[in-house]
Amino acid sequence: MLEKLLELEKKCEMLTEKIAQPEVFNNPKIYKEYNKELSEIEPVLEKAKQYKKVLQNLSEAKEIIDEGTDKELVDLAIADLEILKEEKEKIELEIKKLLIPRDPLDEKNIIMEIRAGTGGDEATLFVADLYRMYSRYAEMNNWKLELLSTSPTGVGGYKEIIFMISGKMVYSKLKFESGVHRVQRVPITEASGRVHTSAITVAVLPEADDIEIEIKQEDLRIDVFRSQGCGGQSVNTTDSAVRVTHIPTGLVVSCQDEKSQLKNRAKALKVLKSRLLDLEIQKQNQEISMKRKKMVGTGDRSERIRTYNFPQNRLTDHRINLTLYKLETILNGELDEVIDALLTAEELDKLANLEI
Repeated sequence: MLEKLLELEKKCEMLTEKIAQPEVFNNPKIYKEYNKELSEIEPVLEKAKQYKKVLQNLSEAKEIIDEGTDKELVDLAIADLEILKEEKEKIELEIKKLLIPRDPLDEKNIIMEIRAGTGGDEATLFVADLYRMYSRYAEMNNWKLELLSTSPTGVGGYKEIIFMISGKMVYSKLKFESGVHRVQRVPITEASGRVHTSAITVAVLPEADDIEIEIKQEDLRIDVFRSQGCGGQSVNTTDSAVRVTHIPTGLVVSCQDEKSQLKNRAKALKVLKSRLLDLEIQKQNQEISMKRKKMVGTGDRSERIRTYNFPQNRLTDHRINLTLYKLETILNGELDEVIDALLTAEELDKLANLEI
């Protein structure tokens, strides 16, 4: 622990010196990067001061006990020793938590894709329910939500809905939502009152910056076609819908919600870039999972992560064995209890694998 803290102290000194140099100060990009690194180290060094003080007090208490010349002082030192040991363990844990490598994607905005799976109309209705849940959660966090693409059905659901959520630390909170979500309830169309099981998939993609994902024009095939779906001025009358195909990967993105072909194209490219970035992340995750299994799941799109049971008002997250009997509240956007439990599980997993 002390060796690691000494390394960080040296790194802090080096960064402080670099930031003071004119060539760094006059380069906003590098200056911002160094400042960010520094801001991540400083809380650890603040805890390090407390840790060193506790170690010093422990050493002094042990000396008094070993000398044993003054019984009253020895008794006080023995009492202090237990308190100091507890304080040492507490600060060590706090330092370890601060030393957990931060996910570089945590601060990113996301593109979320929700698609109906098995279950017919009932699955499309549940897509609409989850879209409403995430919309309300975004509103509670003062995040901005922007629809990118929808495929509505005649029963009030969606075959697919794609939207972007922007704001502070969005990916850090919603990254665990990727996977298969299963719903158990009596469909509106079911006369006999039998409970049906349906499934939908959720994909959470970090928004890709132009620097991270560069798409060559020659790698794209862009087709325009007439919008499908509900009517309205300009819909079904002009070729405003856009389909973008990324030839090297075969990825296809369609967008038709806007009246403007240019706007649809821009939205489709935004989704495509995030899907390409996600492909890279999935490759990295596969490499990591070969070394160790993640407690909170692999992020595999086919992994069943959660069950929403309406008759029992129950939500179960299968990755961390969490069961809550407040389904109605959660579907109204109050997701914090679920997300906090997932974040805690991730933290414990990372602590167990932290090398110091």
